[in-house]
This record gives sequence, structure tokens and C-alpha cells, in this order.
Amino acid sequence: MHPRVLIALVAAGALALAAAAVIAARDEPREAPGALRFEGSSLPKGLRAPELGAVRTQDGERLTMRSLRGRPVIVTFLYTTCDDTCPTQAQQVKGALNDLGRRVPAIAIAVDPQRDTPTRARAFLARQRMTGRMDFVLGSRRELTRLWNAYSVRPQREDLEHTARLVLVDPKGTQRVSFPLDQLTPERLAHDLRLLADGH
Repeated sequence: MHPRVLIALVAAGALALAAAAVIAARDEPREAPGALRFEGSSLPKGLRAPELGAVRTQDGERLTMRSLRGRPVIVTFLYTTCDDTCPTQAQQVKGALNDLGRRVPAIAIAVDPQRDTPTRARAFLARQRMTGRMDFVLGSRRELTRLWNAYSVRPQREDLEHTARLVLVDPKGTQRVSFPLDQLTPERLAHDLRLLADGH
């Protein structure tokens, strides 16, 4: 083949590829300008929040996720004798609730059932000034294991710290957003709660 013909064919092929790339880029779906994003990590679609079952609150009351539908729900994992990560999480939640200025259900699922008693749970909430703003969910290890597994949380152990994680459940009862403790701030949490409350 004549060199000039070969060069012309190569050039034509390159132009065709460039044109295809431009068309593909133009047709690729894009987020609308100013699209709203969660500050926390988005969770896989369809991940339902488990029903709480036989566990009880610090006041001995039954609590169901179904009764909280229609509002976003804060779910965190604490233990009552903790003096570092758990008070920090509770304060971050309190700051977000103060920022929002409206009531949002907040649940702390116990991760040390042997020590997490109703008396200690009430004392913990009082120390954090979260009485009436957060419910501590207590139960046996067997009852709580189902919840830990559903939220991918490791419970507290003598030789290993529990998973310091917070999950936001949307008004339809689906796990939507996750925050590890080192990424959690009241402002970021309040931001994502507003998005969920608005139907995002």
C-alpha cells in the first residue's frame, strides 16, 4: 500500500475515534448542576433497617422501626461504660439535633449487653444531656446479635473495641447513609438528615 494512502487511512481512523469519544461524552448522563450529595457514605440500595424485635429501651418500653416511619432515624451503637468514642458520638448527635431544631428519632443500640443495664443507660443519657432525645436499646446478646449483623457492627469485647459507626435510616425504613466516627460532625449529620427528610 502506498505510504500516503496508509497515512490517510490512519488519520481518518483517528478522526472517527475522536468523534465517537465526543458523542459518548455528550450522551453520558451527568448530574444536574448543584445536585445534592450526602456528606456520609451512601449505602447499597434496598438495605432495609431490621425491626428491633424483643429488645427494650432504657425505660423498659418496646420500640419499633415501623412506628418511626415517615421520618429519618439516627441509629448508632454505644455502650454505657464507655468514656471516649461513645460520649463523642452522643455529643455529635446532640449537636446535629440542636442544629436541625426539630425532633428526629435517635436510637443507640447497646454493644455490651452484659454491662448495659437500664440504670446505666439512663445514667449515660443523663450525662450526655440526651434524656428524651435518644433511646438506648437493650437486650440479651442473642437479641442484639441480629441487629449488629444487620448493621455490620462488631460488638464491644474485652480485647477489641466495637465498631464506632452511625447509620441513617430514611423515612421508608431503608439504611441510606453511614458515618464512621472520624468523619462524623454535627454539621454533616444535620445536612444528611435534611436531605432524607426532604425525600432524597
